[in-house]
Amino acid sequence: MAIVVIGGHSRSVGKTSVMAGLIAALREFDWMAVKITQYGHGVCSADGAACDCATDDHSWAISEEKDRRGESDTSRFLVAGAARALWVRTEQGRLAEAMPALRKRLEQSRNVMVESNSVLRFMRPDLYLTVLDPGTEDFKKSAQEFLDRAGAVILHDVRGSAWQGVSLKPVAERPVFRIAPPPYVTAEIVEFVRSYVTSKAGSSPSFQLGSE
Repeated sequence: MAIVVIGGHSRSVGKTSVMAGLIAALREFDWMAVKITQYGHGVCSADGAACDCATDDHSWAISEEKDRRGESDTSRFLVAGAARALWVRTEQGRLAEAMPALRKRLEQSRNVMVESNSVLRFMRPDLYLTVLDPGTEDFKKSAQEFLDRAGAVILHDVRGSAWQGVSLKPVAERPVFRIAPPPYVTAEIVEFVRSYVTSKAGSSPSFQLGSE
């Protein structure tokens, strides 16, 4: 099994589009696609608006997407060609509680692609790609924390930078793939990911214990 994690420094930088594009271009790997959402006080961590991320009876939930109309992120993964798609919702700081159940589901998969930064506390993926847009000022703490684990950077090709006090030295030696959306995925990115996944065919997944 190969595990690929797609992260990014903020919301709305194209993480979902990158992941859907890779799934579509690499359908032969039968992906289990996973989106992880963390929320707090009944509002979504993505944009602070009220949403249906929160669960009523416990601190986390995992649901399998069945809708193929492409109206949600996980539905987009199915439309792109994922074999299955899961939506993991947890309270902020409580992703660890959902990991045992998620691991059991992932063990049933051939290959896994996850949209998240914080999942890196509990997984050692074969490849972590980070999506960076210098035109978007916000830079998540989790994105900074795991920047040095990125195998490559997918960088929006924009003029100037809105970042302040952000150093990209941890990825100075990593491959950088520039994108000018649309599209969010280039042939070079696809071949880069394919090489990693092919090399891990038949291997066992690498999980780790940890706490947030």
